Amino acid sequence: MPDSMKETLVIIGSGPAGWSAATYAARAQLKPLVYEGAITEKNRMSGTLPLGQLALTSEVENYAGFAHGDLGAFLDSALPSTRREMMAPHVGEGVTGPELMELMRQQAVNFGTRIITDDILKVDFSKRPFLIYPSEGGVVEADCVIVATGASANWLGLPSEEHFKNRGVSACAVCDGALPRFRNRPIVVVGGGDSAVEEATYLAKFASTVHLIHRRESLRASKIMAQRAHDDPKIKIHFNSGLAEVLGDDAKGVTGVRLVSTTTPTQEETLEVAGVFLAIGHTPNTDFLDGQLALTGKKYIEWKKHFRTDTSVEGVFAAGDVADDYYRQAISAAGTGCMSALDAERWLSHSGSH
Repeated sequence: MPDSMKETLVIIGSGPAGWSAATYAARAQLKPLVYEGAITEKNRMSGTLPLGQLALTSEVENYAGFAHGDLGAFLDSALPSTRREMMAPHVGEGVTGPELMELMRQQAVNFGTRIITDDILKVDFSKRPFLIYPSEGGVVEADCVIVATGASANWLGLPSEEHFKNRGVSACAVCDGALPRFRNRPIVVVGGGDSAVEEATYLAKFASTVHLIHRRESLRASKIMAQRAHDDPKIKIHFNSGLAEVLGDDAKGVTGVRLVSTTTPTQEETLEVAGVFLAIGHTPNTDFLDGQLALTGKKYIEWKKHFRTDTSVEGVFAAGDVADDYYRQAISAAGTGCMSALDAERWLSHSGSH
């Protein structure tokens, strides 16, 4: 790439928020440039490859407008053959995460969005134009920036956990809990905080039994949430227990788990389950900002105006899970992506930059 580039709007990130922002910005003639992330082993292991977390899921049943049905012909006609041939065959059960993200990406491209497949290593928001430093070198000057880098689910790091991701192992109950593979079957939730109890309670609507696995002798969740778990007849809490291994095979996916006692390491227990849900938190992808923007106590970007996507730096906006630790859904991320593009367009217009 050249030593320096001058851009009106740069969008960092390529999940539902980033592509939604790009589509709206491109239609507003802002000629957005999207840094979608690099294809590296480091990004694969951390879940930060291009197209975001949704590209790591299988069926997507809760994104409006994509009812179950055969989208094969539509995908063939909507996407370039060079990208279509790299995707898994469509199975005719509605839209999958990778398919939805490819469609979002292509929609942004259709309106003139430019894309660079590279990571942003650091930024300088102390002066305008803002300075953005890609990993491939050079510097990009930008009048306005939208940060949509998302948040990565925390994982235990077990080889078996990695092996069965999207085949019974998930980090999003709302995304995957209603899938047929989990209905009326026992499943596991790992965690002990409010999020874990919320996920267990939600999953109890579909599963036959929810085994809540917690490493300590009492839940970390608030008293009201902990009581909710204790009172639910479909939730069985396993205290002082850790997940040691996910069991299964390539044909069926997850078939069980091996638990180990955190107080008596030689004590083990095996459970037959159809799924494992990790609820041990998310980490927002904000390290590259290096203190340039105000963050919340959980290190999410702080929105400074009610129902706006403004950050602590004028001209820098945030969208999606990098600023949302509450909803964390594709559809809400896409919504704030739209908002950030509208906020950016109006700010650029008022500042005389567009």
